[in-house]
Amino acid sequence: MTAVDLPTPSLARDGLTSVPTTDDKQTRKDFGSDQEVRWCPGCGDYVVLAAVQGFLPELGLKRENIVFVSGIGCSSRFPYYLDTYGMHSIHGRAPAIATGLASTRPDLSVWVVTGDGDALSIGGNHLIHALRRNVNMTILLFNNRIYGLTKGQYSPTSEIGKVTKSTPHGSLDTPFNPVSVALGAEATFVARTIDSDRAHLTGVLREAAAHRGTSLVEIYQNCPIFNDNAFDTIKGAETKDHAVIPLEHGQPVRFGPNGEHGLIRDGATGALQVADVADDADVAKLVVHDAHADDPSLAFALSRLTDAGHLNRAPVGIFRQVERPTYDDLAREQVTSATEMNGEGDLQSLISGPDTWKVS
Repeated sequence: MTAVDLPTPSLARDGLTSVPTTDDKQTRKDFGSDQEVRWCPGCGDYVVLAAVQGFLPELGLKRENIVFVSGIGCSSRFPYYLDTYGMHSIHGRAPAIATGLASTRPDLSVWVVTGDGDALSIGGNHLIHALRRNVNMTILLFNNRIYGLTKGQYSPTSEIGKVTKSTPHGSLDTPFNPVSVALGAEATFVARTIDSDRAHLTGVLREAAAHRGTSLVEIYQNCPIFNDNAFDTIKGAETKDHAVIPLEHGQPVRFGPNGEHGLIRDGATGALQVADVADDADVAKLVVHDAHADDPSLAFALSRLTDAGHLNRAPVGIFRQVERPTYDDLAREQVTSATEMNGEGDLQSLISGPDTWKVS
């Protein structure tokens, strides 16, 4: 993949201002548990786990103040393999449990690990509401475009026509585009990266952790057993430079081995189109990526460049990164304000309320 330079946050813990830090020097080994890692040989989860374990020491946080919550699926084994607090919860409900933790424990760095089936099928409602509320958590969405744990059924991100055990004649469902879903839910931080690009993955994790609010990171992750080669176009040595569109804030959007392709606006429809870049005049016509724009229209247009069929083209990087008050901060402020105004609350009065009566 073409190298993408991501800006280094001033502090990796910027989004974790309430979480206690430590001056103890930490290494990757400090965050690895004593559990045997059990994924299929060649699974992309191994790379993501190594990247997360290698990145966590950069946060400078105490291990007891970090918690990973997962749902159900291959990726949801993650909490077992990290020497932090963790919870292997129930199918699709990880964002709901993480919301409770983030709202009641501002001293915690809260992470969610989920998959395309867990997050976008049974957990779809929980995911979009966590995103729109802007709860202070980081969500890692592993997308292998298949149900791996249950042995190869089609998932909400499988392409139309996908032949699986549950769709022997091909899937009829239009797949979700996770980045588009997140942007439509008004998420304040949305990014995409690839399991095989360790440097880019780590850079995106840094930015996601630094963001105060909900960060959603879609990770294209290969399942070598039930959906092998799903990302060949964007990983293959001969095709990746033409297929991967690197996103850099403030830079013209261009790609190709020598930057010979770029994105322009269609004069009639306003849609994004791929154009050849031959000289400075062509560069001047290119769309400049603005991840910090309040209006998510450009980010959404970029997300739609992802081929819903066989991933012949994929923008990769940070689509949106904006500031908005977080749900958990606002909730705590509201509780404090109500307590100061009314004094200590009476639980029974709250339960009874003004609209109750006795029946004799």
